[in-house]
Amino acid sequence: MRLKGRVAIVTGGARGLGKDYALRLSEEGARIVVADILDATNVAHEIEKRGGEVMALRTDVADEQSVNDMVHKTIEGFGRIDILVNNAAIFADVVKRPFHEMLVEEWDRMMGVNLRGTFLCCKAVYPQMKKQGKGKIINVSSGTVFSGNPYLIHYVTSKGGVIAFTRVLAREVGNDGICVNAVAPGFTISEAIRGNPTFPEQTRTMVAGTRCFKRDEQSEDVTGTVLFLASDDSDFITGQTIVVDGGAVFH
Repeated sequence: MRLKGRVAIVTGGARGLGKDYALRLSEEGARIVVADILDATNVAHEIEKRGGEVMALRTDVADEQSVNDMVHKTIEGFGRIDILVNNAAIFADVVKRPFHEMLVEEWDRMMGVNLRGTFLCCKAVYPQMKKQGKGKIINVSSGTVFSGNPYLIHYVTSKGGVIAFTRVLAREVGNDGICVNAVAPGFTISEAIRGNPTFPEQTRTMVAGTRCFKRDEQSEDVTGTVLFLASDDSDFITGQTIVVDGGAVFH
């Protein structure tokens, strides 16, 4: 129980990798807040069935008031905040297109969730983590930053921004005992991807072929890294990005 007594917020935790992060942290003893614009009741029920403590909060990470309400309810319900996993992002439903055909609205929406959301959540939890003298912030980037996937320029740029944000924030909050790191998963066969009927199977095969390990990346390949960054084992690590993609890119 490496996280016993800790409280972890996982944004975008209603499905996909976010759900798996929440389940894994709960298994290690953390009390979980699943924050998502989608209904996270099913995830909360699953955590409770496994003996965990959980709150499911409807949260729009791009809206400052919604994020502040999430943090207030977390402190009100659990008394503290030890871990923030900034996972909420737009990806599974994105339509690929050349940058010159991309609508400004698409760009702004991507930045609003993937980058603004990360900023707002960090800003909101900071006072409580500072008060406690310790905290773990884990920002979810993407391996696409290092491979430069075409026709996803808004997504890749937003995730590159997450890495830059992570490095700056680590320097700003180090004296407060707060670790800020990023994890950059490769293309992962999550629940959201499996449920997308438009996803081309040849892409899955092509991606697996770029790796040192020639197989699909599963959620359990990533959750252990998030757990490590959330635990005391990573107390002297900050400002770093760990790429978890089976060796598709070297960072």
